[in-house]
Amino acid sequence: MTEQRHGPVDDTRFPGLHRRGFLAAAGGVAASGALALAGCAGPGASDGSADGGGRPRRGGTLRAAFAGGGASETLDPHLTNLFADAARAKALFDKLADYGADLAAAPRLAASWEPNAGLDRWTVTLRKAAFHNGKPVTARDVLHSYRRIADPKQAFRAKASLEPIDLKASRARDARTVEFVLKRPTAEFPNILAAFGAYIVPEGAQDFDRNPVGSGPFRFVSFTPGRSAVFRRNDDYWDGPPHLDRLEILVANEESARVNSLLGGQVEYAHELTPTTARAHEGRGQIEIVRLPHSAMQAFAMKTDRAPFDDKRVREAFFLIADRKELVDGALSGAGEIGNDLFGKGYEYYADGLRQREPDLDRARHLLKKAGADGLRVTLDTSAVAAGFTEAASIFRDQAAKAGVHLKVRTGSKDSYWQDTLDSGTLCCYRSGAMPIESHFSQRLLSASTTNATKWRHKDFDALYRQAQSTRNKADRAAVFGRMQRRLYTEGGFLVWGFADWILGTARTVRGVAHKAPANTLDWARFDKVWLA
Repeated sequence: MTEQRHGPVDDTRFPGLHRRGFLAAAGGVAASGALALAGCAGPGASDGSADGGGRPRRGGTLRAAFAGGGASETLDPHLTNLFADAARAKALFDKLADYGADLAAAPRLAASWEPNAGLDRWTVTLRKAAFHNGKPVTARDVLHSYRRIADPKQAFRAKASLEPIDLKASRARDARTVEFVLKRPTAEFPNILAAFGAYIVPEGAQDFDRNPVGSGPFRFVSFTPGRSAVFRRNDDYWDGPPHLDRLEILVANEESARVNSLLGGQVEYAHELTPTTARAHEGRGQIEIVRLPHSAMQAFAMKTDRAPFDDKRVREAFFLIADRKELVDGALSGAGEIGNDLFGKGYEYYADGLRQREPDLDRARHLLKKAGADGLRVTLDTSAVAAGFTEAASIFRDQAAKAGVHLKVRTGSKDSYWQDTLDSGTLCCYRSGAMPIESHFSQRLLSASTTNATKWRHKDFDALYRQAQSTRNKADRAAVFGRMQRRLYTEGGFLVWGFADWILGTARTVRGVAHKAPANTLDWARFDKVWLA
């Protein structure tokens, strides 16, 4: 039985409800946090055993606090945009694939995939799985879902990711086999199956907020937009039933509300905590702090199509000005690792054999002089749109001054920052959440990329990308991706100074939370594998 969408909530327990926390600014990570929380049952076991250690225990309700989006929230998985949306969607629905901790695609509803010799046709075989109404997940459901996402009249987030697929030509060979016809060779096609928001829904599904039917680990109970969503265990889940009886995803819009609710026992999981909060509570015994490494690239984006950064000597000088450790320590409060001017540290295909850059102010001054840029004056755009941006801008301004560069820091609007800096200005603070390195190339670094913040447009680079996507052998493909990264390391427009940890807090009774899964990957917010000790 399903409850009504707008059930009663005791607002007196949950202060601060209205600040949005967007999941992807410039293709990145959520900027703000907020939570309001509902109390419920404790961790009593319905069956199984509990030893307080590593053996999962069945039963109980987990209450998880996330930033939300207010009254406009929906359970339509193709409209996911916030972290809370993503957590709700993966509780109810499945994708054909999802990203592992190294951002390589791993099978989910797809049991296997196989390309033809030309890499422009892929055969996907579905595993045996059922929707919550008992109907099997079929190839027709898959094609329906992808065609719905690709509808030109809709603004579904995964639409751009599905662009390489010719959905008119793609077909269901039988109930559990889909033949995808592609517009061009695509060796990394599994990344498309794992794309954010590419969930599989039943053919003809429409009422997502009152009676959503998915194939995920939890079944729908109730939903109040901007406040709470309640789910119960799906005992027939293809990947094994969750340990929990119930899951409640609750919304509050200030980090202090999340932390206080966790400390007060009103929730057992609090998403998106600050480094300051983590330092204050780590090792104190009240709550557990979980750090998810390599979750957010932190960078400065230089526009390579305009002065002064159209001169690669100036870009190299800026690479050598940056003291990355000082930036990580100051802007991220030490909650992260230094970068090396490349996206995707720790991810599949990352070029980790390149020499780690160190500050070299003498060399930077020499390069600037050769470029005729002595006494260079540049405006650095920043905003409070993301944690650490204004701090990073101030730190880098002081670092640049030591090389004779005068940086003027300009603080923009949080509401329009990403759009303003995509095409305007010459230098800006930038960050990105987890995605495959191949997707970073295709979305940001090709001549036709729509979110090309550095205006990096080179036909030979585009050709290398096409070569990689046409290369069937993975080792050979990795070599091409390595060439592309070496080019970016030498003369690209992203000065990648760090990779921020994503920080969660849990009650001490919570077990099974993945500690090495970057945000937006399979094991992040995966509550079917969590239990209460």
